[in-house]
Amino acid sequence: MEVSGLPAELWRLILSYLRLPDLGRCSLVCRTWYELVLSLDKTRWRQLCLGCLEHRHPNWPNQPGVEPPSWREAFKQHYLSSKTWTKNTQDPETSNCLSLFRRRKGRRRLCVGAGGEFSSLRAALAAAGPYDRLVLLPGVHEEQSEVLLKVPVEIVGQGKLGDVVLLVSIDQHCPTARLCNVVFMPARFTSVVYKTTSGYVQFDSCNFESGQLQIHAPGTCQVKFCTFSQSSIYLRSVALCILENCEFTGSENASVTVEGCPSSDRNWACKHLAALAKSCAASVREPDPAECPVAKRDGSGELLLGPVRTCEIVVGEERSSLLSAAGARDLLGSAQEDSEFGESLQAAKEEEEYPVLDSNSSDSDLHSDDEEDAQAMYKLPYQGHSLSHTLADIMDSRLQSNRLHALQKDLKLKSLQEELQQDKEAQCLANSLQGCIIRQCLFRDGKGGIFIYSRGQAKLEESIFRDLTYAVRCIQNSKVIMLRNDIHHCKASGIFLRLSAGGLIADNNIHSNSEAGVDIRKGANPLVLCNKIHSGLRSGIVVVGNGKGIIRSNQIYGNKEAGIYILYNGNPAVSGNHIFQGLAAGIAVNENGRGQITGNVICENQWGGADIRHGGDPVLRKNLISCGYSDGVVVGERGKGLIEGNAIYGNKGCGVWMTSSSLPHLINNQISHNSIYGVAVFCRKDDAGDYPPSQGGSENFQEEREGPGGENDPNSEEEHPAARRPISVALVELNSINHNGAAGLHVKSSEALNIIANVIHANRDGGVAVLQSSQLTRIANNSISCNSRGGVLVEAECQVELRGNGIYENSSHGIISKGEGIIMENDIIGNHRCGLQLLQAADMKVTKNRIQSFQDYGIALFDEAKGLVQENLIFQGRSKKSILRLMSNAEDCIIQNNMLLTFKKRFDMECMLINPPARPHIEGGALGSCAAAGGQRVSSITTRVDGGCHNHGSIFCTVL
Repeated sequence: MEVSGLPAELWRLILSYLRLPDLGRCSLVCRTWYELVLSLDKTRWRQLCLGCLEHRHPNWPNQPGVEPPSWREAFKQHYLSSKTWTKNTQDPETSNCLSLFRRRKGRRRLCVGAGGEFSSLRAALAAAGPYDRLVLLPGVHEEQSEVLLKVPVEIVGQGKLGDVVLLVSIDQHCPTARLCNVVFMPARFTSVVYKTTSGYVQFDSCNFESGQLQIHAPGTCQVKFCTFSQSSIYLRSVALCILENCEFTGSENASVTVEGCPSSDRNWACKHLAALAKSCAASVREPDPAECPVAKRDGSGELLLGPVRTCEIVVGEERSSLLSAAGARDLLGSAQEDSEFGESLQAAKEEEEYPVLDSNSSDSDLHSDDEEDAQAMYKLPYQGHSLSHTLADIMDSRLQSNRLHALQKDLKLKSLQEELQQDKEAQCLANSLQGCIIRQCLFRDGKGGIFIYSRGQAKLEESIFRDLTYAVRCIQNSKVIMLRNDIHHCKASGIFLRLSAGGLIADNNIHSNSEAGVDIRKGANPLVLCNKIHSGLRSGIVVVGNGKGIIRSNQIYGNKEAGIYILYNGNPAVSGNHIFQGLAAGIAVNENGRGQITGNVICENQWGGADIRHGGDPVLRKNLISCGYSDGVVVGERGKGLIEGNAIYGNKGCGVWMTSSSLPHLINNQISHNSIYGVAVFCRKDDAGDYPPSQGGSENFQEEREGPGGENDPNSEEEHPAARRPISVALVELNSINHNGAAGLHVKSSEALNIIANVIHANRDGGVAVLQSSQLTRIANNSISCNSRGGVLVEAECQVELRGNGIYENSSHGIISKGEGIIMENDIIGNHRCGLQLLQAADMKVTKNRIQSFQDYGIALFDEAKGLVQENLIFQGRSKKSILRLMSNAEDCIIQNNMLLTFKKRFDMECMLINPPARPHIEGGALGSCAAAGGQRVSSITTRVDGGCHNHGSIFCTVL
């Protein structure tokens, strides 16, 4: 018959009545008929697939309402996998030619049960030959003792699933067997319903109730479309087995237990299982860029992600609105043009509270044109100092824009495909086929999902774990590979790794768990890549007790505690993650935790972007920490760490908040446009009065501690390794601190502090404010310029050493001191009020400074100020004022050998700050230390200057 003789629709209707063998014959007639048979995918092939009692819906049990891409292909896979048990019949020594003439053995069909040939399964097995089919008739079949399976057979239940119940314990001693459409229940004498120690067994569409399935190497199995109710599978040293499309409910312990290293002794079925696993493996799914978390609470009160806040970004006078959270993909992942990108961070509300300053702002903009011209006549050029290049970068808004844009591109979230292309170890793990392979299964409403121990290995793909005590527990040098699973609403941690466990956890959706999403401890060292870890009732990831791991390219958001929590000598490598919208800190490092934290986007968290305390000692490098509701970085009590090269922008609290008992190294960071202080050092956190008016104190930090005893007891952890080289004094060095909402650097400390070689520019209060300093605060070689108030403020009873600083064009006094200490070899030029004021009971040694004030005194002494003022060079300003003395005890203050210079020509002004040049002076070795510090921790800056210190050496070296 010609196909063209009838419409295609009519041919499809005719072909839809054919049985499977007839469809196969029709598809071989010609290409046109073949295409007609293929076109029946949504009709006849769907009917055949769903009508087979040995199979279930291809997406059961996780997505039974979702149709497969091809019903014909799904039916084909079902059919091929159901025949795996027969593939051991080929004789490997037989010639291909002779195999053509081999007579195929006939398979008998034996009926067991009421009305059948055999009354019991034991009797049928005694009479069965190899590969016979035993059909169990509807009813309950019970055996009073263990049944030995000595010949390969197929045992199939007749009727619907549930019609045939088998109360039995079977011990397989043959190379292969298949069981289908049967409900297994344990016999009275044991809980084990089936076990094998050498052969291959295949279960299709069976139910297991209150029993256990045991497989010992070199035995193996394939379990598909089965339900385990209060039942479990125990696998010991199995080389390869497959559990696919199964449902596990109500387990009292782990639903699947994997023990022992995969055996090298493989039976005949392993190669067929490996081929089947490869053919069914799902391709790596690219993340959907349109996915965006939305925060709300569902009907049960569960925390979900909600509307994304937009952060106002300002550099110079240009603005744009950036999405600062929401996967941070939209914040940092989109490839915008430079002209479209906003170039720094600043809260919009600041415009109402403070006058807006340009990047190169000074209050000279507030004066009339005549005053500007007059001031220009007396202005000393200072732009050639050692930090002038950093200052020029701050004042160049386009350069700031380009740098932020480059940072945005560098920190773009990577997909799993990109990670696997770059990381061969991860690629090898993702492609490995060893141990137990669990695919598209559902684990629910029980105690545990998968338990892997004693060097066991398992691979979990596209499965769902919900409402369990834990989803996966991997310990004792075991390995777990988890790809594209959904793990949620566990009563403890979702994934738990300990005792040197490892593996790959990638592209999973881990959310709404009562404890940590991923818990890594006691030497465990997994790869955690490209997961979504969110909405947890505690932390997203916890690394505890010498736990390690590589945590990379994850989205961690909306957790009630820290996104990543590191404590008790945990030491992970955390990079390329987007950590946002957390209800506590972004990353918390506590109780001697460590870690390499590099290249992350940490934004819009309720507490600090990074919170370090109680001996925490991480390396925090090249992260973007922005738009937080509190401080950018918090270094609390006894916190340590190297904080280097980070961009800390637009946080509602301080850029960096430190306690006086902490010992961090704060090096080469960009700290700008934060709502309160750039860097603040306090004796305690809860002093709300330390914040400027109308700002309010940020939320108090509560300690996030593990419960005492059991798994969380620090005394039960492994012995801590030797601590790194101790740090004696906190150091703030080579940072750019600009355009913050209050003082650039605010000190209220009871410990020593070194503030070295920073650029402190255009902050909306003073440059440096030292309000409390019972031990010496050293402020050396800094550039402090164009701040909205004074350059440096030292309150009463504070001890400071100001040496080698350039203090330029601040809107009030250059230095105000009520404390005691040394002011030596500073350039205090162009400030709008006095160059230097000593007030109240100040006791300062003021020597060898160069001072100029445009319209006020160079040096002013008031009240009971005392000390030594000598060998200072005072340049005459417009007011022609030099030194004002209004002291009540003039005999206690020695003023001698100071020099006043006046100018006749503009050329004279230009030559004044040449020998020596404008301060600060920083030798090349010190400047280069910033780059060198990237590879190692440095505990003493004196080691950074070659040749030691001598009379003509660097002031930077001499101070320290």
